[in-house]
Amino acid sequence: MSTPYPFTAIVGQDDLRLGLLLNAVSPAVGGVLVRGEKGTAKSTAVRALAALMPEVDVVSGCRFSCDPVSPDPACPDGPHEAGGGVSRAARTVELPVGASEDRLVGALDIERALAEGVKAFEPGLLADAHRGILYVDEVNLLHDHLVDLLLDAAAMGASYVEREGVSVRHAARFLLVGTMNPEEGELRPQLLDRFGLTVEVAASRETDQRVEVVRRRLAYDDDPAGFAARWADEEGALRGRIVAARALLPQVTLGDRALRQIAATCAAFEVDGMRADIVMARTATALAAWAGRTDVLAEDVRQAALLALPHRRRRNPFDAPGLDEDKLDDTLEQNSGEGDGGGDDPDPDGPGGGGQPPQGDGPDTPPQPEAGDGDTPGLPSQGRPAGGGEQQPVRAAEPFRTKMLSVPGIGEGAAGRRSRARTEHGRTTGARRPEGLLTKLHLTATVQAAAPHQHARGRTGRGLVVRRDDLRQATREGREGNLVLFVVDGSGSMAARQRMGAVKGAVLSLLLDAYQRRDKVGLITFRGQGAEVALPPTSSVDTAAARLETLPTGGRTPLAAGLLKAHDVLRVERLRDPSRRPLLVVVTDGRATGGPDPVALAARAARLHEAEGTASVVVDCESGVVRLGLAGRLARDLGGTAVTLDELRADSIAGLVRDVQGTKGTKGSDGSNRRAA
Repeated sequence: MSTPYPFTAIVGQDDLRLGLLLNAVSPAVGGVLVRGEKGTAKSTAVRALAALMPEVDVVSGCRFSCDPVSPDPACPDGPHEAGGGVSRAARTVELPVGASEDRLVGALDIERALAEGVKAFEPGLLADAHRGILYVDEVNLLHDHLVDLLLDAAAMGASYVEREGVSVRHAARFLLVGTMNPEEGELRPQLLDRFGLTVEVAASRETDQRVEVVRRRLAYDDDPAGFAARWADEEGALRGRIVAARALLPQVTLGDRALRQIAATCAAFEVDGMRADIVMARTATALAAWAGRTDVLAEDVRQAALLALPHRRRRNPFDAPGLDEDKLDDTLEQNSGEGDGGGDDPDPDGPGGGGQPPQGDGPDTPPQPEAGDGDTPGLPSQGRPAGGGEQQPVRAAEPFRTKMLSVPGIGEGAAGRRSRARTEHGRTTGARRPEGLLTKLHLTATVQAAAPHQHARGRTGRGLVVRRDDLRQATREGREGNLVLFVVDGSGSMAARQRMGAVKGAVLSLLLDAYQRRDKVGLITFRGQGAEVALPPTSSVDTAAARLETLPTGGRTPLAAGLLKAHDVLRVERLRDPSRRPLLVVVTDGRATGGPDPVALAARAARLHEAEGTASVVVDCESGVVRLGLAGRLARDLGGTAVTLDELRADSIAGLVRDVQGTKGTKGSDGSNRRAA
């Protein structure tokens, strides 16, 4: 077994270490979500925490890690008699991004159930993580249904399995830690709320601190055991402090004044529901215990707010997490009550009354911009197409709920909420022979396949004699996420300020829809003399919205260049991710200028997309009394459909909800040509 990197040897990252340690002291806090750029010791810190966790006593032979002092009366391996047991280290269980539902919650042993007539339950990762740590790296890339199951178990402290005729409930209390890079896409606000705490991490910009990071990492890589030995005393001291804080936690008093500060803070920042109040109360109590106190002070409440509230203030996907600390201080002061000096004279040991974990590294990490801030400037000036008459970027109008746009046919892409697809989850539509490991049994089809052979197989007693050839995999139909590639006209014909604000509002609305439907998005703009990729295909819809906000306008309308650039991007993406079907959204008034015969050139570029069966829609931005109908002509060349800005609204009565459709149809995953209804 490899030697983990010592927790106390991590340089800087005070908030990250404090958030993890508070959950180690009080798992009731509800876990921690670590957000930050790549290479910031997120995974290292989580794995290092496992070595600090106190050992746990478990019932010998119990697959669900029951406590011998108070065993779970509903344990599937029970009943257990109280007393006895063995000690072992707390487990750290990692949930892979590609894990199946069966692997997470467990499943019925189908072959034993059919062949022997017994219900044999195989525990999943939730059972393995009970009374330990469950770590999900890249939690934002985990399928939504798995995140739902995971967070439900974390909230209830139990896992319920109801499937294939088996009903099992077992305890599942664990320290939940998720890490993510916001550049790869955000979690839904509803899921963010289920994590107790969140911390933002970024690499230090101080030279001395970066040097120390490299020095320690190289020393660890050269001799892991020797490096860990040099930090053994610090690790032992920190482990003892966790044990002492756990013992002190039940004695900590959360007074009325602290409760009023918590409630007032949550109300002032307008967080939804009551979960934030409860998490803040538990966090402030854990901070007091970590500092060795039995009373909660104002600085505990302040630190708890900084950890528990930022991610709960996201009202829509494009809100950046954060907290106005001046407003926080004013709220705490206004609700401090008479004689409360706790908020005016903070403990010299740092925020949280000594709550910061001990460290032997250089100076504190200076405040860093949130992850992603450096990725959202306007288009690089050297990459902007040349063209006269450039205007300053216009703010987008308020987004609205859009109508459903989907790709025709049945795909087999990543799970999402847009187009029809064959998926692991959804309604059952049929059965087939399994091509690999059986994951979803079609019970009726399996019984029908095995039944004619029972006499020949010599069946005499209970149970059905089943062979592997009899097993049938259920085929299910659900929804997939698509690649939505936006091609936005930023030319002078679109540049009227009021008009461009409405156009940006429409694109922002479509981005919001793409976020909710779990799509990848890309953004291409064209103006002046050419087109450029403002944002390569990504899962970070937030970044796409920021790039849209700074989009300049003015100049000619090189429509053909925008369509050709889109063709190049889609060609590359088909090689990278062939199962994810694209949806091309062209936002333009249909005009084409510049060069010889720009209209014919744009038509030829559009027909390239039509020939490859790319599903497309043109958002017609033409306004005024006299309309030329150029966007509709472009839609016909693309083999798609056109909608006006008014028709794009879900509550519009200007037109019916329509799928994207092609004149030649679009090839489904089975190679057949399909035409949308």
